[in-house]
Amino acid sequence: MANEPRDPMQLEEPMFILGNGEVYRNQTEVKMSQIVLPCHANYCGELSAGQLLKWMDSTACLSAERHAGCSCITASVDDIHFETTIGVGQVVNITAKVNRAFTSSMEVGVLVSCEDLFSDRHWKVCHAFATFVARRTEAGKVQLKQVIPRTQAEQMEYSLAAERRRMRLIHAEIINDLLSSCSSQTVSECLDYQEAVPAERTRVESVELVLPPHANHQVSTFGGQIMAWMENVATISASRLCNAHPTLRSIDMFHFRGPSHIGDRLVLKAIVNNAFKKSMEVGVCAEAYQGGEPLRHINTAFMTFEVLDNDRKPCTLPRIRPEPVDGKRRFQEAIARKKIRLDRKYIISCKQSEVPLSVPWDPSNQMYLSYNNVSALKMLAARTNWVLTSEKKKVSLYTLEENQMLCFKVETHVAVAAEQVFLLLSDLRRRKAWDHHYQECEVITDSHEDDTIYQVVTPSVTKGGKVQDFILLASRRRPCDSGDPYMIALRSVTLPAYPPTEDYNRGEVLCAGFSIWEEENSFTKISYYNQATPGVLPYISTDIAGLSSSFYCTFASCSAFLEENKDSLASLPTSTLLALCRVRVFSISTLSRSCRRRTSVLRASLKMSRRPLATSRSIWRSVTFSTRCLCILALSNA
Repeated sequence: MANEPRDPMQLEEPMFILGNGEVYRNQTEVKMSQIVLPCHANYCGELSAGQLLKWMDSTACLSAERHAGCSCITASVDDIHFETTIGVGQVVNITAKVNRAFTSSMEVGVLVSCEDLFSDRHWKVCHAFATFVARRTEAGKVQLKQVIPRTQAEQMEYSLAAERRRMRLIHAEIINDLLSSCSSQTVSECLDYQEAVPAERTRVESVELVLPPHANHQVSTFGGQIMAWMENVATISASRLCNAHPTLRSIDMFHFRGPSHIGDRLVLKAIVNNAFKKSMEVGVCAEAYQGGEPLRHINTAFMTFEVLDNDRKPCTLPRIRPEPVDGKRRFQEAIARKKIRLDRKYIISCKQSEVPLSVPWDPSNQMYLSYNNVSALKMLAARTNWVLTSEKKKVSLYTLEENQMLCFKVETHVAVAAEQVFLLLSDLRRRKAWDHHYQECEVITDSHEDDTIYQVVTPSVTKGGKVQDFILLASRRRPCDSGDPYMIALRSVTLPAYPPTEDYNRGEVLCAGFSIWEEENSFTKISYYNQATPGVLPYISTDIAGLSSSFYCTFASCSAFLEENKDSLASLPTSTLLALCRVRVFSISTLSRSCRRRTSVLRASLKMSRRPLATSRSIWRSVTFSTRCLCILALSNA
């Protein structure tokens, strides 16, 4: 999408028994099984990746339409990584189900596994997340019904779908940020390399006529068919670079820009953008036209290929010499996309045991670390096998031991609005007002509007020992809709400018944070989660063992802190007030006429997007609290 979300679906989920004794099955679940025949295979006797993409898209579309009750079209597909190949005679099992529905779009999870009929072995091939959009009907735009998750796995995917959607929306922004920081040095090196293969040699162009067998039941070109044609020309392009049979390893996230129909001529173009040591990136573009009309852009995808030796190990590839102008741009963009692929694989796709406690942070991977941070907390919160260890005056302590990892949860309720609880707990600098474990806390950097990095100092766990410090990334999320909680996720990161020092023992947090649920009558449920790493466990071990109830004192103090500040905005830090510009939480009727007059000059000057951040903050701090309130209202209406 605890430090990292595990595989989104398991090959075999445990059965969920309903109250009437029946075995539960997701109503949107669709399964397809296909035996691989020679007509489905490539030159190596393995299932063509294009054919597999057609089956995956077909299965996902049927699942989406089962939920929507109307025709659906493929809007986008997230990154796909093919872990293994599939041979002739083996069976492909594809399972698709809707994870979450939004207004008119929905996320469909697709799991592909392989079955050997002779040895009865099963293994995972890949998984993917596709976004489908319900087509308009005669009644107008379709409003999709909400998915109601029943099992723990469904609840987890439902929650993570909101994070994955957020990642899709900012994907282009991440690419642009990386491109702006790329150097042209590597391009110059390849231009000087005499044995480099000219990129022009790998260029492929092919045209396909869209016939009725290529169309779906909506008389539009089948999305899976377009992907199969694109994979075909990409494979030819990759073969021309290496003079061998390449194997498709991954496809980057891509979006369908427009529809294609029967009678269209589909022009497919492919070229190798860059060749790395063991892999190459091939860019593919699909455009359509009919008659003399101009070309319509349908799709662009980037595919990564490897060449395997007899031991199935990647071979070293020849270098490539990019074409002038556009070729250099594509060369640089391929480097940026490789950086993103490595970040996603390292931070998002790997299993929890493969991720270190503290992951290096830098501007290029901040979005993926933020995704990982929130997703890990959502997965921890979705667990259903928590065991109540202790309870005192409506403050409950739960524990969970799983995969040799001890986790704990503290839960309480407060008579404070969830929005206000979220704002008060979001700034870790205020936590020392109620948590005696926080001696000092300072902001290192505001890496993003929803992410802040702090240095936290905590007392020594032993008498006379050194105090501990933590470098924590705090990621904040507001609800995606009324069924979601507010989230404040915490995890350790490493920064070169803040290495461990002799004055402190550097502690690490794997996954921690708050889940804040709005309940009736302005009551809010607060759940605090933490995976007990060696740096955290000493602070809670006596509570878990039942030898003390310091957790109660801490969260009773937290409740008192929230109660005292539930109506106070003046106590909120400037960074939180600035964030409120995006939320209309103030009523103009609460502000005096004189206050409105005093802010007339500041309305234009506080357009944060047009002023340097330091200048904006200095102006902001120079005015009274009531003046700030009106400025926030003015900006939110601007």
